[in-house]
Amino acid sequence: MIDKRARSPFEALEDVRDGATVMVGGFGEAGSPIELIHALIDQGATDLTIVSNNCGSGEVGLAALLKAGRVAKVICSFPRTANSTVFPELYRSGRTKLELVPQGTLAEPHPGGRRAGIPAFYTPTAVGTPLAEGKEQREFDGRRYVLEHGLRADLTIIKGKRADSHGNVVYNKTARNFGPIMAMAGTITVVQVEEVVEPGSIDPETVVTPGIFVDRVVEVASPALESALVAAGAAYP
Repeated sequence: MIDKRARSPFEALEDVRDGATVMVGGFGEAGSPIELIHALIDQGATDLTIVSNNCGSGEVGLAALLKAGRVAKVICSFPRTANSTVFPELYRSGRTKLELVPQGTLAEPHPGGRRAGIPAFYTPTAVGTPLAEGKEQREFDGRRYVLEHGLRADLTIIKGKRADSHGNVVYNKTARNFGPIMAMAGTITVVQVEEVVEPGSIDPETVVTPGIFVDRVVEVASPALESALVAAGAAYP
């Protein structure tokens, strides 16, 4: 089997093209792949579409990517949080577009990617709101549903706890959040973990994301915590 280890976050992302759609795991700080996001800033790709739960905090991680002017559009559920200092101004000025997606809907359509083959699904969420305008609707058992198309990405970047060199991944409790779902939707899926081990070192019964959904794995032994960086007033780069 292929050894999927990359030597650094930068190496894992060196072929990302301008205009790419990038899914980013994490629910706030939990599961946010800070080092991969910062490597994407260093790599230089621009005009990106970011699919994520939120738009980051302070001036690190996703917020730093936005501040660097690399993001043309964000597709997310919570564009503004208590420490959101970058995105609101970008949106108001028209420099970054926003597509709001209900959180349950955001979590569901990712299998529309190449690895699961679900192109679309019906959901009652957003019926009767501006988010349903222009979308196909149908009635089932007396209830209205809106058709949502599956989201796909050129690149998915997520954070795990441990992986083997074949890309089998386990997560740290709720830090898994969108990771397993997003892994199935990326043409290329890159995972940062605290430890990369040899094949056979992880109990197969505990594997959450199988290696078939992962293309590259990079070890980040001591990953940064977004909250600590924000509290310290850090900015990237």
